[in-house]
Amino acid sequence: MRRLIVNADDFGLTLGVNRAIIEAHTQGVVTSATLMANSAAFDDAVQLAHLHPKLGVGCHLVLVDGSPLLSPSEVSSLVDRRQGNQFRRDISGFAFRALAGRLDENEIEAEATAQIRKLQAAGIQVSHVDTHKHTHLFPAVLRPVLRAAQACGVKAIRNPFGRVAFSLIAGRPQLWKRYGEVKVLNVLSRKFHETIHAAGMVTTDGSLGVVATGALDDRLFQLILENLPEGTWEFVTHPGYNDAALASVHTRLRESRETELRLLTSPGTRELLNQNGIQLVSYRDLR
Repeated sequence: MRRLIVNADDFGLTLGVNRAIIEAHTQGVVTSATLMANSAAFDDAVQLAHLHPKLGVGCHLVLVDGSPLLSPSEVSSLVDRRQGNQFRRDISGFAFRALAGRLDENEIEAEATAQIRKLQAAGIQVSHVDTHKHTHLFPAVLRPVLRAAQACGVKAIRNPFGRVAFSLIAGRPQLWKRYGEVKVLNVLSRKFHETIHAAGMVTTDGSLGVVATGALDDRLFQLILENLPEGTWEFVTHPGYNDAALASVHTRLRESRETELRLLTSPGTRELLNQNGIQLVSYRDLR
């Protein structure tokens, strides 16, 4: 059996991203979205989530490249005073601090709890958690995130480790660096699974689309789906509209969001899923 969760990240980022996610759900194959608690269009996303109860909604925890809900003094190891007490933008710097033990796990747990609780206070039944830029693949982040999720009654979490054969991207040199980075980080996969199991949480067999983020097109999308392994997988997507609001946001994903929206709402995509015997599910279906 092959099951697939199609999750749209960045719910709440802008009104255009919100609109695209709902279109990808009602007119396409998106079954799940993850909402950013500290986003500019949070209230609009909450309203849309209530209007579309079949869309599973998780919490897209932001610990890098954004603003904390808690005061800077409460998350001092996570913020940069030189950047106005915002979270650090540089993911490589964040990774170094995580691996070097320079992040306070209690601060991460407190901020993650605050973000999940904000969604729940707005009436969202949080189906799962994941993290912006997959920061929870680092053990020093995963542990406190799991504690926060458990305290909030959330039982599922994204498996951020990807599985894409090099043969699928062999003709795309622009993705080789990203592929190499993902392969290196996969050494943390075993520790991730051990920690998840010990915590009694549920997750998928892995994530797809991570290597292709920002570069997904018709052919690569088709190849990934046609080569989907047995099991339950998540396809990580970022649909949106490349409008004036998005232009004011710090993100590398702009034109690619509209490309993904087109792919996710194409009748050919649902046909491709049917042809390959792929069942669409959401995190609500995990046990």
